[in-house]
Amino acid sequence: MDRLVTADHVWITVGFIGQALFASRFFVQLLKSEMEGKSVIPVAFWYFSIGGGLITLVYALHLGKVGLPFLVAQVGGLIVYGRNLWLVRRERLRDTQTA
Repeated sequence: MDRLVTADHVWITVGFIGQALFASRFFVQLLKSEMEGKSVIPVAFWYFSIGGGLITLVYALHLGKVGLPFLVAQVGGLIVYGRNLWLVRRERLRDTQTA
């Protein structure tokens, strides 16, 4: 009898979780923008981006050569997301020092 859950099933699930986390950042952004009545990118957007990006990166590494385009895209994105969080942190530190 075949196993009901295989390693492939687990990796497909990991891939879907990464994509779901990554896509949910847009709902977070939309909700915050609707609450403020203007376009806003909340800090949570960058955390969802990093979480989804990291999980998708792991999935791309698992895929090997087939996942190379995902790997390259995720690494580039993770750099941008990390930089944005660094800028948010720097701004908050500056705000607390001037207050």
